[in-house]
Amino acid sequence: MKYMLLMHVPRGTVGYAGDGWTPADWQAHLDYWRQLNRDLIDAGELVTVQALTAPSEARLVRGGVGSAPVTDGPFPESKEFLAGFWIVDVPDAARAYAIAARASGAPGPGGAPLSMPIEVRAVGAVARRHGR
Repeated sequence: MKYMLLMHVPRGTVGYAGDGWTPADWQAHLDYWRQLNRDLIDAGELVTVQALTAPSEARLVRGGVGSAPVTDGPFPESKEFLAGFWIVDVPDAARAYAIAARASGAPGPGGAPLSMPIEVRAVGAVARRHGR
């Protein structure tokens, strides 16, 4: 079964420009992601992993009468932003949760785990529920 693991990053903990992180901290952080992704590839579980651009580059698009169809930034008042996602193909939700827990523990400054929230959602669940 496929699951999407969405990495929500609290604002101020991870800057896209590396604000407040030493080069060694960034290297440890990136090495952690590379190893996690390598392990998922080796296990045959990784479908895709994608990083997203900074929230300042996001645009919110809405259809409808009388509204501006494109506006800057998705949710400027939010405390978190979506930094990236994995799609994994695993036997069950328990395995998806285990991967999410590992991803959540990526090191930040000084090597301390960031404990980022990772949202886990089944992919295609609505279609399966409706027999499609």
